[in-house]
Amino acid sequence: MNGGEVRKPRSGAVVVLYHPDAACVERANRLAATMRCVVVDNTPSLRGKSELGLSDSIEYLCNGENLGIATAINQGIEVLIREGFEVAILFDQDSEPPASLLTELPAIIARANSSQERVALVGPAYDDPRLRGVAPFVRFKWWTLERISPTGDEPIDVDFLISSGSCINLRWWANIGPMDDALFIDFVDLEWCVRAKQKGFRVLGVPWVRMSHELGGEPVRVLGRSYPMHGPLRHYYQFRNVVALMKRASMPMTWKSTELVKLPVRIVIYCFFPERRKEHLVMVWRGIRDGLRGRLGAYRGR
Repeated sequence: MNGGEVRKPRSGAVVVLYHPDAACVERANRLAATMRCVVVDNTPSLRGKSELGLSDSIEYLCNGENLGIATAINQGIEVLIREGFEVAILFDQDSEPPASLLTELPAIIARANSSQERVALVGPAYDDPRLRGVAPFVRFKWWTLERISPTGDEPIDVDFLISSGSCINLRWWANIGPMDDALFIDFVDLEWCVRAKQKGFRVLGVPWVRMSHELGGEPVRVLGRSYPMHGPLRHYYQFRNVVALMKRASMPMTWKSTELVKLPVRIVIYCFFPERRKEHLVMVWRGIRDGLRGRLGAYRGR
């Protein structure tokens, strides 16, 4: 995809907020100074744009409740599509994109479209210094993940990318379909990437673009390795969605085999190493139970 000059695509950003602090708002404002920015707020309260301190140029969608990351992304993308944008770059509220990400990723999409390549999504390598530094890209293999070092000057075909920092080619959005609202949060990006690839589209990691991004809360160390930690409710969604997706015929058997290996390890780490162990154990059990029952959407208690 190293062709000649191609037209710069119309690129917009979608930022999802949830109980944002002043730093999150400032990041959104900086982003809005460089491109069209749609902010979708999942915080359970009704607030105006000026009350938050958001720039006047931002399109602000206040849901007044937590509708989940999938629905929020879909809402933001629909705004960009209505306004004629060709590319949507997705961000969590705490992501710090380098300037190169905002130009390099849309340019790769533009070159793919110019040469009639079916590229659905491109994304950077991400760096969480609390864990293992720059994370590898991955492909699904039997019983494990193939980890690919983010090096070189060519995009790398991968099986999925995390949503934050990724760049969606809106040319193919209708063909692939929106994010799965029922998943709410966790594995939303993975399921969409799987669906895109099954429809014949490519998902590309861009090794020379790096973004700082923190996964979860403060990590825990187990046997010398750091694991990202979340609260009990988030663990509910993680375990529920992985079980629900493993029941779907559309998900690759290679991915399912890897998750079968990882599931008992996750139960031990996430239930017995953090504080509030009983809460974690209860929510993990409820997640597994609801995943088996196919009970999706927002958590509704017992």
